[in-house]
Amino acid sequence: MSKNDYEKFLFKIDQLNQLVELINNSPEKYKLFINCKTHEDVVQLAKLWGYEIGKRWGES
Repeated sequence: MSKNDYEKFLFKIDQLNQLVELINNSPEKYKLFINCKTHEDVVQLAKLWGYEIGKRWGES
């Protein structure tokens, strides 16, 4: 793993942790999140809330 890939990996973890905190603190967002049916639904909802979780850490 390159240093750049490692930094992308850490960024994704940070984004996911922030998303979990947001969902845990908002019953409305929790309901929207658990109603997602696909990975793409989750990615799009997270993006709507300002989080970038769609890219894999090894992707450009």
